[in-house]
Amino acid sequence: MAWFKREDKGIITTTQEKKEAPDGIWNKCPNCKKPLHYSEQVENQYVCHYCGFHLRIGSKEYFSVLFDDNQFTELFADLHSGDPLHFTDTKKYSDRLTETKTKTGLTDAIRAGVGKINGQDIVIACMDFNFIGGSMGSVVGEKIARSIDYSIKHKVPFLMISKSGGARMMEAAFSLMQMAKTSAKLALLAQARIPYISLLTDPTTGGVTASYAMLGDINIAEPGALIGFAGPRVIKETIKKDLPKGFQTAEFVQEHGFLDFIVDRREMKEKLASFLKMLAPYGVQEPVAEKEADNS
Repeated sequence: MAWFKREDKGIITTTQEKKEAPDGIWNKCPNCKKPLHYSEQVENQYVCHYCGFHLRIGSKEYFSVLFDDNQFTELFADLHSGDPLHFTDTKKYSDRLTETKTKTGLTDAIRAGVGKINGQDIVIACMDFNFIGGSMGSVVGEKIARSIDYSIKHKVPFLMISKSGGARMMEAAFSLMQMAKTSAKLALLAQARIPYISLLTDPTTGGVTASYAMLGDINIAEPGALIGFAGPRVIKETIKKDLPKGFQTAEFVQEHGFLDFIVDRREMKEKLASFLKMLAPYGVQEPVAEKEADNS
């Protein structure tokens, strides 16, 4: 039974000989606290296989989950935020942008791409929370607007994946105007009878919730996602009352009629493909009024 105890004493491993696990190989589930290996996360589409908790992921991971064979063409990748107000808080906004771009490898808090889901063409715009809290600045609004223009021009359905802390206040009114701009563009998408699916993930808050996130032909969310305008703490301090259990979770929001479905990420691709098939017969077609005008 010698293998239960160390017979040789004083064994010392030099620092150079020590082996450490590379960063990013292991992660801990925020819900059940159990360790998750990276390969298991990828295989289970970044959902904890112990408790079903949906880990926060970015556009890279969502694109790999949804696009067929992770094949897509990125749209408008060269757009970068400016600093129109020369804003400074604890540091200059321009410096914050530079640091965040270097750290994340992203140009802003959103990426857009066109590809296929189960063989059906789709444009997907996905927000990244790692870029200044997924805040909605002028570039976020512009990429969404251009993605919608692309969908209208090529008659391709549009999927918006929201994950945001709200408006980017370093851009003040430039940021807030993106709510109106994206909502107006979605109205044009509706007039063109092109399907718009809104996917709300954890968290979706602030001006994003108050604009394009809640304007989908179909609004869906991931289980347990935080969805709301102001945060629960702010609301509680304002109304001076305790909030209902589960307040602002996806389940609570669906119960009160603001969501159509809550879908597990592992079933998301198949569910979206089904939505696209169902919406196809009612999609792009010549408006009735124009047909009647042509017939006359």
